[in-house]
Amino acid sequence: MTPSFDFDVLGLGAVAVDDLLYVDEYPLPDHKVRVRHRERQCGGLTGTALVAAARMGAACAYGGVIGDEELSRYVVARLEREGVDFAPGVRRADARPAHSTIIVDQRHNTRTVLASLAGAVGADDELPEAAILRSARVLLVDHHGLKGTLRAVRIAAEAGGQVVADFERDPGPPFAELLASVDHLIVAERFARQVTGQSRAPGGELAQRLWNANRKAVVVTCGAAGCWSLGPGAGPRHEPAFAVDAVDTTGCGDVFHGAYAAALARGDALARRIRLASAAAAIKATKRGGQAGIPTRAEVEAFLVDSA
Repeated sequence: MTPSFDFDVLGLGAVAVDDLLYVDEYPLPDHKVRVRHRERQCGGLTGTALVAAARMGAACAYGGVIGDEELSRYVVARLEREGVDFAPGVRRADARPAHSTIIVDQRHNTRTVLASLAGAVGADDELPEAAILRSARVLLVDHHGLKGTLRAVRIAAEAGGQVVADFERDPGPPFAELLASVDHLIVAERFARQVTGQSRAPGGELAQRLWNANRKAVVVTCGAAGCWSLGPGAGPRHEPAFAVDAVDTTGCGDVFHGAYAAALARGDALARRIRLASAAAAIKATKRGGQAGIPTRAEVEAFLVDSA
């Protein structure tokens, strides 16, 4: 018998362990630099988004594939501490989280990600059960585990659920079908240009090109230049980024997705979702690390009052 679940946000994609190295400046070839600080955090597109959604007040769970070795146990312990429920997750002995080394250039506020995906699965082809997928108000997916992700999106759509997607690359078939099926598509400007073939198109035009009959929202994020959004019956709208002193942009895009998903689960309007997500990402940029710097809903609300 399938357990009864009731989640605001259910994530299926990548979870990761991130080893962050802070340096004064990214090294040139054959040069040596001193590491000023190092720390380990959880990461991953979906993992970080789930933490952001949880800190924004959403009831969150992970339904993707996880292992039982050291890195998997670390991820589970850290995310459960954040209130993310792993009960719907799929355990497989051959699975492990993605493992990245992230070099943070403190002079230019940039980061370089060296990622290993060995053993990383994302969504399982046949699990979690359909009843669990139908229980979530919002399904959060990325491009890991395409077959299982597409299955989950179909089930969620049939049940009237909403799907928020965080795509960074096209892994091949059946990605085109998955891309077309998502109703809340939030992608970075660089990926939007890649997938549309429009290398110089502005964000508003990219959002229009990504729109189709399945969409309820398209958002193209442009970093410090803000984002462009498109909803039903309206033209593209630009939302400026909040001006902050950035320290580390690691995970900002994932935080945007998680805060957006939490606001969507609450029933907030598109403009409100984007403003909350933009504020959450801006606050995160002022703090070190991917997940450690994610703000709570109270912090985001206070930030918006001060920014008004």
